[in-house]
Order: sequence, then structure tokens, then C-alpha cells
Amino acid sequence: MFCTKTLLFITVLFLLGTFTFAAVDTFVYGGCSQTKYFPGSPYESNVNSLLTSFVSSASLYTYNNFTVNGISGGDGSVYGLYQCRGDLSLGSGDCARCVARAVSRLGSLCAGATGGALQLEGCFVKYDNSTFLGVEDKTVVVRRCGSPVGYNSDEMTRRDSVVGYLSTSSGGSYRVGVSGELQGVAQCTGDLSASECQDCLMEAIGRLKTDCGTAAWGEVYLAKCYARYSGRGGHSRANGYGNALLCSAAFVSLNFLICV
Repeated sequence: MFCTKTLLFITVLFLLGTFTFAAVDTFVYGGCSQTKYFPGSPYESNVNSLLTSFVSSASLYTYNNFTVNGISGGDGSVYGLYQCRGDLSLGSGDCARCVARAVSRLGSLCAGATGGALQLEGCFVKYDNSTFLGVEDKTVVVRRCGSPVGYNSDEMTRRDSVVGYLSTSSGGSYRVGVSGELQGVAQCTGDLSASECQDCLMEAIGRLKTDCGTAAWGEVYLAKCYARYSGRGGHSRANGYGNALLCSAAFVSLNFLICV
């Protein structure tokens, strides 16, 4: 493994493979701040309180954000949000189970870290010691494309039709498009305004079309939104972290460690 580092950095891990819409607890990526808090510190207590709030709230709401204030609202404050994929219902318990799983994995992956984020197939959780709530961030976190299938006008028309719908602001913050055997999904985090969401998704979709070209599938995760497409039924992605992990850059507010 080759590593390049700067003074402050964040490590992002994501599993090599392709995605499926069905397995809500499948690992997509995770990242941890490399700055650590002291065990037993007030900040540790605040992080635990925040993550517990995620799990409790997810049985009632598919999105929520929290701030746990430190001393005089300064040192020790922690900020966070969770969000479930737009098609997960509260009644089925899928959202709550996904968030609980994400919090558990994040606790293991980022033990002792002052900040961390984890994306599962069905939900996203993030916390940090600097506020990021309501702040638009179009940093590329994960960008992956399937194997090129060669130019086919019918396939490209279907792909453009799917991502075209994902581009429409009338679709809301969670959007699904289908054309023939091709399907696409896009979503913003709930702390963005409608205009910020649209701006973020246009960036993700633009990168998806440009970078993935004639690929059979593609996905682009930015810090506050994502867009992706694949054949109907998706592609399998191994459940769990697996042995093949790749490190990448993420989160515009921090410098980072890159491992390839």
C-alpha cells in the first residue's frame, strides 16, 4: 500500500465492487478524521450521545440532524446527521435497522476519531467536531464506473433518459428514474435547501455522464448527494468490508491521507 499524507487528513474506505438497490446494510464507503479525542473526555460522551440519538430518532424520522453542545457551546461540541434512502419506510423498520447498523459500523471503523461518516446502501450517517449542517459540499467522495459496453444509441438514449429525470428539480430530494432495463437513483442530504440540492445533484450527474461514458453502470457520491445508474436489479456488492479496500480523498474541510 502506498500512502501520501498531509498535516490533517481523513481516510475514506470503500469496497471494490458494484451496487444493488436491495441490500440496505451493504457497505459503500466510510471515512474517519485522523484527529483523536481523549478516552473519557466530554467529547467522547457527546459523540456517544449523538450516535444514540441517531438510532432513537430513526424509528420516527427518515432524516434528522443533531448538535450536542460542549462547554459554553464551544470545545466538545459535536454535530451530526443521519439519512435513510428515500424509499425506506418507517413502518417496516428498515430505516431504523439501517441506521443502527451504520452507527455500529461507524463506531468500529472510527473508534476515537473526532469525525466520521459512513454510507450504507440504505442510509448515511456523519458526525464531526466542526459544523457542516446546512453547508453545501460538492467534494467527490466516491466515483466508480462499470466496464465500457461500447457505444449503443439505444442504450445511451435510455441512460440519458434516466439521468435526465434525475436532473429535474421537480423530483424532490430523492429521485428514481427507469427506462427499459436501466434504473437510476439520486438523493441529497436533508440539510440542503431545494436549490442547493439541485446544484449538488447536477454536479454529481454531470460527473456521472462525463466520467462513466458508455459504462454499464456508474455511481458518483459527493459529500452531500449522490447519483447512480445500473441495469434493472443492479449488480452484486459483497456484504461487509471484505479484503479489498481502497483509500480515497474526501470532505473538503479536511486534508487527507490517500492510499492506493
